[in-house]
Amino acid sequence: MTHRVAILGATGAVGGTMVRVLEERAYPLTDLVLLSTQRSAGRRIAFRGREIEVREAAPDAFAGVDVALFSAGAGASREWAPHARAHGATVIDNSQAFRLDDGVPLVVPEVNPAALVDHGGLIANPNCSTIQLVLALAPLHRAWGLERVVVATYQSVSGTGAEALEELDAEIAADRDGTTYTPRVYAHPVAYNVIPHVDDALDGGSCREEMKLVWESRKILGLPELRLAATTVRVPVRVAHSEAVAIEFARRPDPDEARRILASAPGVAVVDDPSLHAYPTPLAAAGRDEAFVGRIRRDPSHEKGLLLFIACDNLRKGAALNAVQIAETLRRPAGVVPAS
Repeated sequence: MTHRVAILGATGAVGGTMVRVLEERAYPLTDLVLLSTQRSAGRRIAFRGREIEVREAAPDAFAGVDVALFSAGAGASREWAPHARAHGATVIDNSQAFRLDDGVPLVVPEVNPAALVDHGGLIANPNCSTIQLVLALAPLHRAWGLERVVVATYQSVSGTGAEALEELDAEIAADRDGTTYTPRVYAHPVAYNVIPHVDDALDGGSCREEMKLVWESRKILGLPELRLAATTVRVPVRVAHSEAVAIEFARRPDPDEARRILASAPGVAVVDDPSLHAYPTPLAAAGRDEAFVGRIRRDPSHEKGLLLFIACDNLRKGAALNAVQIAETLRRPAGVVPAS
């Protein structure tokens, strides 16, 4: 039986990672269609021992496609999702275009696979910073009941794209050479700096990335009234986002039990022995599929509070891997979640 997969945005950082993840996980496809804008069409990408030419996106490019993985931005998703669905494809979209739409599942397979029932041919992949957060929150919520979450992120420049990575390298080179480089991607230099503003500024003082964490976490966890506050920060790290998280529960948590719960949670790995300098770091998380959790300890300011730190590869589990896992889950019996 044929199973045809398309990737829209195949030449981007996430799209390229999708290609690698499909190959690494031996996803059972019979044909891979790689699509992009006119500017990137014609490039060739290696897959399973051969090279596939990237085609320019067009309505008929989705003919015969079963699953379409989108990672080309919200505008492209809104333009091309109707065409893909009209050809019978199930769209798994990595942009923010549909995440909060009623009737569109927003899915992390380890957390809410049941949301895939009656997906209607369109599924939203959550924001990278949301995915790693809910992987840790969901099992702890089942144990003690979430009351309030406060998170500060440390987000790598790869979350902005290839141009941001180039800008980081250029700023480091300029500093080394004693020259001046004027930032183009960010409002401030990101090398040797942190920028406490990710995505657009919104009314009320928050930025969109902070509200994505709030809105998306509530939807995925099924907790529409969850009190969650975020401060999102861009840091001079190439790949992998980190988060410092303070959680208040309905019942008093136990740090040792939290370690056991998280260690057995799918998609999570516990690294937590500060006496041996063992804790999550973005450098160690880059290239890995798990959300690494450590620094698990009581909150001295709240008797029902817990503090922890998370690091996770934003291109893999934060984007490409999660999308592929959604596709895998659709092909499995109900309730069976593919391993990370």
